[in-house]
Amino acid sequence: MEYDVVIVGAGPAGLSAAIRIKQLSPETTVCVLEKGSEVGAHILSGAVIDPIALNELIPDWKEKGAPLNTPVKEDRFYVLGHAGALRMPNAAMPPLMSNHGAYAVSLGNVCRWLAHQAEGLGVEIYPGFAASEVLYREDGSVRGVVAGVMGIAKDGSHKADYQPGMELTGKYVLIAEGVRGSLAKEIIAKFNLSEGREPSKFGIGMKELWEVKPENHRQGQVTHTMGWPLGWKTGGGSFMYHLEDNLVSIGFVVHLNYDNPHLYPYMEFQRFKHHPLIAPVLEGGRRIAYGARAITEGGLQSVPKLYFPGGALIGCSAGFVNVPRIKGTHNAMKTGMMAAEAIVTALANGREADELTEYEEAWRNSWVYQDLDRVKNVKPMWSKLGLVGGVMLGAVDMWMRTLFGFGLGTWKHGKPDYATLKPASAAKPIDYPKPDGVLSFDRLTNVAFSATNHEEDQLVHLRLRDPSIPISVNLPKYDEPAQRYCPAGVYEVVREEGKEPRFQINHQNCVHCKTCDIKDPAQNINWQVPQGGEGPNYPNM
Repeated sequence: MEYDVVIVGAGPAGLSAAIRIKQLSPETTVCVLEKGSEVGAHILSGAVIDPIALNELIPDWKEKGAPLNTPVKEDRFYVLGHAGALRMPNAAMPPLMSNHGAYAVSLGNVCRWLAHQAEGLGVEIYPGFAASEVLYREDGSVRGVVAGVMGIAKDGSHKADYQPGMELTGKYVLIAEGVRGSLAKEIIAKFNLSEGREPSKFGIGMKELWEVKPENHRQGQVTHTMGWPLGWKTGGGSFMYHLEDNLVSIGFVVHLNYDNPHLYPYMEFQRFKHHPLIAPVLEGGRRIAYGARAITEGGLQSVPKLYFPGGALIGCSAGFVNVPRIKGTHNAMKTGMMAAEAIVTALANGREADELTEYEEAWRNSWVYQDLDRVKNVKPMWSKLGLVGGVMLGAVDMWMRTLFGFGLGTWKHGKPDYATLKPASAAKPIDYPKPDGVLSFDRLTNVAFSATNHEEDQLVHLRLRDPSIPISVNLPKYDEPAQRYCPAGVYEVVREEGKEPRFQINHQNCVHCKTCDIKDPAQNINWQVPQGGEGPNYPNM
């Protein structure tokens, strides 16, 4: 199937690009592929949205019924200790940290609404079509993707319902897969798009949606914390957003450059909920849903070259998250819009399959660049100086850039996340309390609340480059950290009496967070898209 533009991913970036193309050039044919069973099924985010990009894209979004129903009414920032909390005065925070004018939303519902707007303009959207292969022209430029491959058994044979997939080609292809997408990873490597940039940096974000008692609900209240239980050296923090209908979105982020292989991010999240600041909100309520997703944290220093022959990277495929704000939706949408504008100009001039240099120029002169530039040192300062020194110096740098237009230079990230672990013998073991089944839950119980589904007899989408490494290298050196960094219990070291340990992959549990692809110290795990529509099905996340 041939189109003018093929977009991989129906998240905020991909849908905004599709809408913008049709706004500017209604006759341009646009196809959007989505690996989830429906638009929004694989969307996981806090989310508090800055509407700046939506205001540009669809100025009358309120009249059109966009699901932004909860304006932020109160911002709260805390540093947590084991039994107490120190609230930081809002006046001490740089203005960019304020959520005034932002909305607490279900990002999945926002994407569903954007998809409706796109389809109304004539965009073709295909959910359940996982793009699994990049297609290239003879000159090396990207010409499209293969999507919808189905019916391959675990052993690689073709089952009775086998479908070879479809080739969807375009004059330009936009990659909007989100964090650590398999096609983006291939394209970035093939065209050396990260040359001269700092290593990509990531966090693992885990989230639960709760229905709380009415007396515990404060619609429009937004709370962010840092500190306990992670301590002073490991980066991360939490968010708690009070939505409408007594719903509370509570999440926890651990920066993946942590060095202790005994760290168990999921259990850090579970014990966090027992803090006296958090537990009273959840007590008497019920958990409705759970999910996890990697977050891009490299910021300005890690953004790759955005264009390649035949297309471009947009949204979190390139990494535009503002780390201290824990926000990326506005930047994802705007980058999609800028890429769309570059494509419309190129097509109008009779061009195709070339390099969209205009897109790169547009982003460097946009408010997205300014948004990232103001916070570019927060992550590396935190990583190098710890919570107290890093956050304090990061705040100074943000204030300087806000008031004077310059700051404390440009700090580097250093090692990629997979290279930061100490040997297990040199790190302190961590004793985690057992989940109580009321406020905290074991992993497998929570995975059931992500509505994750993968067929048992299908080709496993988590591939080991060398199957011997988990037991021969990672287990003796790092106590095989995949047992802990995965928030869904996918990886196990099975020990049976009289037998050697073996590494087991429970691919059915995978919630598509990509943490294994990022954090494995040997870079031995390659995450690829599973067959169409499979994975989590997040309800209103």
